[in-house]
Amino acid sequence: MTVQILRKKFTVGQYHQMIESGILTDRDHVELIQGEIIEMSPVGRHHAACIDRLTELLVLKLFRQALIRVQSPILLSDNSEPQPDLSILQRREDFYHAGHPTPDNIFTLIEVSDSTIAFDRDVKVPIYAQEQIPEVWLVNLNDTQVECYRQPIANTYQQFQIFNLGETLNIQAFPDVPIEVNQIFG
Repeated sequence: MTVQILRKKFTVGQYHQMIESGILTDRDHVELIQGEIIEMSPVGRHHAACIDRLTELLVLKLFRQALIRVQSPILLSDNSEPQPDLSILQRREDFYHAGHPTPDNIFTLIEVSDSTIAFDRDVKVPIYAQEQIPEVWLVNLNDTQVECYRQPIANTYQQFQIFNLGETLNIQAFPDVPIEVNQIFG
């Protein structure tokens, strides 16, 4: 006998109602991915240090050119509101007070991964491509590499490149801003 498991999918509106009513609180480290509320992994010290290094590096290099958001929601669709580790966004005077950034506002998303590498690569990156995010970096803490995804088409990226220690990459929207892989990993 086959047992079918029913899943309840949520919209962004329903997700926000759960937050407003207290069903989900600040203690719930979750994000909405394709209608499912996904519990995010705890942030370890290596992960946190990498995010801090990247944040400082990007803020210094992109000062007044872009807004850098750290572990904050972006609105991709009616059923996805992920919280990438870093978002490089178009500057807005209201700092997105009127609403979370949408794909049109996003230059680059960065996911820092160790224990969630498979989920980030196999689930989040294709969603980002589907929503036409122009560039995604997957900072692979396990292999000390940066996977760079560019040119979205359907649910994949046409361009994929791996950058290792000793190499330099650039943000597609800011080609004159070099980022050394060594600076990311410390």
